[in-house]
Amino acid sequence: MDDPTLIILMYFIIPIWFLAGIVDWYCHKRSNISGTSGAKESLIHLLMFAEVGIPLFMVLIFEVNSLIIAISILLFFVHEATAMWDVSYAVTKRRVGPIEQHVHSFLEMIPLLALVLVVGRHWPHFTALFGIGDIPADFALQLKEDPLPTWYLVTVLLVALALEFVPYLEELMRGLKGKNQDGNVDASETLGTQSTRDSNVTPVSDAEAKAASPYASSVAGEEDPGVALEELVGEKNRVTPISQKR
Repeated sequence: MDDPTLIILMYFIIPIWFLAGIVDWYCHKRSNISGTSGAKESLIHLLMFAEVGIPLFMVLIFEVNSLIIAISILLFFVHEATAMWDVSYAVTKRRVGPIEQHVHSFLEMIPLLALVLVVGRHWPHFTALFGIGDIPADFALQLKEDPLPTWYLVTVLLVALALEFVPYLEELMRGLKGKNQDGNVDASETLGTQSTRDSNVTPVSDAEAKAASPYASSVAGEEDPGVALEELVGEKNRVTPISQKR
C-alpha cells in the first residue's frame, strides 16, 4: 500500500468523519434536540448519513469506475442540499452554537475532500464520464480485484454503526418519545383546564336565582332601577280625583 491518497482516505478522512459525526450528535443532545426540533431533524441526520455512507461503502467494496464516481458526485450534491435543509430547519427550533457550526463545516468538506481524492486516483474513469480520454465510461458494478484488508473493512463497519448509525437512531427514538410525551401533556392540560372550569361552577339555589332576576335588588338594600322607573311612570299616569267645591 504505497499510494498516499489511499492512505489518506483510509486512515485520515474516514476517522475524521467518524469523529465529527459523534461530536455533532453530542452537540444535538446538549441543545435538547428531542424537545425542540425533534424527530424530524433526526430523520434528516439519518438521511445525510445514508448519503455519505452509500458512496463510502461502494468505494471500499467495489472497483472504482465511472459508475461509482458518478454516484459519489450525485450524492455529494444531494448531501449538500440536505445539509442546507437541515440547518435551515434547525435554527428555527433550537440554538445551533458556534461549536456545532464548526463541526458542520467538517461534515460538509470531508465528503468533498474524499471525492476529490477518489477522482484523483481514478482520473481516467472521471474524464470518461464526459467522453474524454482513452477509455470508455465503465458502468459495471464489480468487486475489487485487490480488496482492502478484511480487518479494516470490519472495523470501519463496526465503528460506523457504533459512532454514527446507533447514536443517531437513539436520537430519533428520543425525539419520537419526546413528541409522544408532549402530546400526552397537552391532552392532560386540556382535560385539567376543562375540569378546573367545571369545578369552578357553583350550584345556584332557587333563592339565589330569584335574587339574580332583573326584578330583584341590583345592589343589596336598593331597588332595581328598572322596576323603580316603571313604578314612577305608573304613578304619574295615575289620575287623582279632584274634590268638588262646596
